[in-house]
Amino acid sequence: MNTESQNSIPLTLEIEELLPLLPSDQILLIAVCAEDIFIKHHIPESALIEPAELVCGIKPAIGKLPDAEKLSLVFSRIGLRKDKHVVAYDDEGGGWAGRLIWTLDILGHQNCSFLNGGLVAWINESYPVSSDPPKQDPSDYIAKIDRKFIANLEDVLNQIGDASSIVWDARDAEEFAGTKVTAIKNGHIPGAVNMDWLNLMDCDRNLRLKSLDVLERELESLGINKHKKIITHCQTHHRSGLSYLVGKMLGFDIKAYDGSWSEWGNHPNTPIERK
Repeated sequence: MNTESQNSIPLTLEIEELLPLLPSDQILLIAVCAEDIFIKHHIPESALIEPAELVCGIKPAIGKLPDAEKLSLVFSRIGLRKDKHVVAYDDEGGGWAGRLIWTLDILGHQNCSFLNGGLVAWINESYPVSSDPPKQDPSDYIAKIDRKFIANLEDVLNQIGDASSIVWDARDAEEFAGTKVTAIKNGHIPGAVNMDWLNLMDCDRNLRLKSLDVLERELESLGINKHKKIITHCQTHHRSGLSYLVGKMLGFDIKAYDGSWSEWGNHPNTPIERK
């Protein structure tokens, strides 16, 4: 596969579009899932990143981005290089794959795609699987963090009441309403709107995304559109990995609040709304 064909790979990649590209030294398939799931079955020739490797793990905001040193070690181990086109997938419909693509955006690695349906579609539609160890062709990757895709607590505070901005809460309705206890304080960020990340998926199509036209209309009904500056979050910026990815696919001006509710709901001075 030459550089021209590599650069033409779409952000959303269907299984039928991936198959003709394989095998290729320029494609880096990355499964983001637990090791036991990977050992049981994965797409052949995949590298593995476990979810815990994409988060800092420090309480209360365990989902914040790791430091550059940790990211350098992770991406060196799996062999990330500038010329590699990453194809990200997971076993749950796209949360962790989206989190990986958000991380790659922060690192300035634009050559990446999301495998629509991921491992669920791959297995349910009887494509070949492997139980081989993770593919490893180590590189000397040096992570450099660009924070333009990250919103911090102060950014979220500052956008409250700003008509040009909106917060997309990707948690479930009970979390948004504050009836489910997930932190010291429960509810939602003032002015935020709620679309559960599960509502982005089509359960009848093996957890592929709904069509972008449908998603764009549904988001527009909530006030989420290309004219707004969007910040998305969930509890730990796992589920909002998918909402970030959908926003990216739709060309939205979108960032992710990686502190998410685990930071906001446990902070003594943050305002909340309940309903």
